[in-house]
Amino acid sequence: MSYLPMWVLHIKSFGLYVLVYYVFGYRKKVVLHNLRNSFPDKNEKEIQSICKGFYKNFCDVIFETVKAFTISKEELTRRIYYTENGKKILTDYSDKKQSIVIVIGHCSNWEWVPLSYQPNFDQVLLGVYHPLSNKPFDALMLKMRSKFGAKIISMKDFYPFLIRNRNVNYSLGLNADQSPPPESAYWTKFLNQDTAVFNGPAKIAKKFNYPMVYGRTVRVKRGVYEIDIVKVCEEPKFHTEEEITEMHLKCLEENILAQPSNWLWSHRRWKHKKSSVTN
Repeated sequence: MSYLPMWVLHIKSFGLYVLVYYVFGYRKKVVLHNLRNSFPDKNEKEIQSICKGFYKNFCDVIFETVKAFTISKEELTRRIYYTENGKKILTDYSDKKQSIVIVIGHCSNWEWVPLSYQPNFDQVLLGVYHPLSNKPFDALMLKMRSKFGAKIISMKDFYPFLIRNRNVNYSLGLNADQSPPPESAYWTKFLNQDTAVFNGPAKIAKKFNYPMVYGRTVRVKRGVYEIDIVKVCEEPKFHTEEEITEMHLKCLEENILAQPSNWLWSHRRWKHKKSSVTN
């Protein structure tokens, strides 16, 4: 299926959208609950419109991820590209051999974003992932994500790898919107709700004093995305972990608000409540 043209995959994506939205209602209650709590000022018609848009984007991401197994560098760089500002910022760090932390969220096509890095920049992207329980599928996804030269490390091995290789220059690709265990989380206000977030990106940036940037991804049109790079914190050693976390979360929130349908709303992001932890 990966060898099919993108337009064919997008037709299949629409068919999947009809099934998951209208027939099966996959996690629709979760999506609508998240949207209503995140946008209390929006009316129900607006909420339903964002909901439909989310499912269309979600299904596109599934088939575009299938395409990623065989996509060429040339096609990938046509379909997901960096702004001139983004290119300059990342190239300057690479030329200076300066390791950095690149924070992204599940916005637009979150599988293509890290895949697009290596065809554009010399510095090696070091990504972190959670191994899947299905070993053959895990190996397949790992091969796809590293196909253009990125180095992908499991979560449990990531920090020890950084300690051993602290003299090697990497661009560390980290996700900003995973849901952590509530007892070890940093709690903040995000999208109008008490939200538990990982302090991991901030911890690493501060520990090694690596500048942090945010990869702001927007959908230009179907199957085409643009990445801009926003400087978050140039010298983390002068900030607390909490301050750094607030900085990159602000970038993520602005990214979501710009195109709310394109975030991963089906994730049970707010399943833990702050009151249940503090009581």
